[in-house]
Parts: sequence; C-alpha cells; structure tokens
Amino acid sequence: MKTIGMIVAVELQSVLKRYGAKLVKRKETAGYQVLEYETDQYRMVIVNCGPGEIAAASGTQFLISEYHVDIVMNFGVVGGLTEEMSKTKVCIVEKVVHYDFDTSAADHTEVGRYSQYPDIFLPTTKVLSDTARKIHPELVPVVCASGDKFIADPEQKIRVHEMFSADICEMEAAGIVLTCNRNQVPCMLVKCVSDGIEGGFEEFQETMDAAADLCLEVVEKIVAGMEISKR
Repeated sequence: MKTIGMIVAVELQSVLKRYGAKLVKRKETAGYQVLEYETDQYRMVIVNCGPGEIAAASGTQFLISEYHVDIVMNFGVVGGLTEEMSKTKVCIVEKVVHYDFDTSAADHTEVGRYSQYPDIFLPTTKVLSDTARKIHPELVPVVCASGDKFIADPEQKIRVHEMFSADICEMEAAGIVLTCNRNQVPCMLVKCVSDGIEGGFEEFQETMDAAADLCLEVVEKIVAGMEISKR
C-alpha cells in the first residue's frame, strides 16, 4: 500500500470536515498535528505545518523521514496575480519561483535562482501534474510565486507577475518543492484562488473555507483516479 503525505498550512478545518470521522489516528508528534486516513488503496498522512516556507519545508521533511511517503501532495488557497486567475479557479502548479530568495548582491544570479537549477523555476513532478490534468481537465496549469509574505496590494501582485511570469502567489510551495526534489520524492500541488488581483486579506478570509473545500474535493478526485496503489 502506498503512503501519500499531505502538507496543510492553514486549511486544516477543510481536512477535518472531509476526513474527521474516517481518521484512524490523530496525534501530536514533533510539534505537528498528524492525521492518518486509510482506504483500500492507500494510506494518507496529513501534517498541519502552519504558514511559511520554513514551516512547509520542515513539515515536508518530517513526512519523508518519519513516514517514508511515496508522494507528497499539497492543497491550499492562493492569491491570483492576473485577471484570469479569479476566485475559485482551481490550478495545478507546474513550476514554482521563490521570489524573495535573492543572492544577486553576492553572485549576480537572478532573483529566485538556486544554483543547482538551470533557471529560476523549481519544477513539480511532471508525470503527476499531467495525470492530474487528464483526470480533471478543468485544472489550469500555473507558475506559482512563493515567498514569506502575504501579498495583498494589487500593485505588488502585478509586479510579481511581471517579474516572474507567475499566475498565483502563496507562502509554502517553494519549501515543499525544494525539499521533495532534494529527497527525490514526487510532489503535486493543487491550489484554489481565494483572492483575485484586486482582492486582499478580507476577500481571502471571506472565501478561504469555500476555496479550500473545493480544492480538497479536486485533490480527492485526482487521488482516486490515479490508482496509486498500483503505481
């Protein structure tokens, strides 16, 4: 039986609403709230890591080291950086740019570029994103700008889009993808837009629960369609 690791930053209530009655284990360990859910096909271990890149990276490594997960998944709510990325649009992340990682003053490298990568983009696992789009064709492939700040200002959203060709923004994807790539563990990130280009924290608060519920519903459909136990 395959084990899926799921990283959850701030959308835990959606997880509990969907899986709460079906959980086989719920415990606190290493400072994390860990939930376990099983079907005949797979085991899912869900870690509530909290917001931010460091929290997401450490939570991802915890899943890999302690639970030896075969796949890491992340679902969550994000901000839209273009007019096309309107509220409740569900996306599959193909590439991530860590937009506030900057060593350019020391080595003249582009902002967001890690030296072990050929460009500024951190790739997710293509075979997983391709499979997800076959199962759920409505998924929009996107570039995700990830950094340790909540972007509420429309002008800043436009700047990030123009600098990095990014479609959405959030605070965990870079930490998750970097950690998975270093461990050679496949990863898939499904996101739902909670606040559009003109939206800010108030819109995020108003729509977060509905967006998270929709996103998790899509993730569940993808997992069921992947026949993970046979992979």
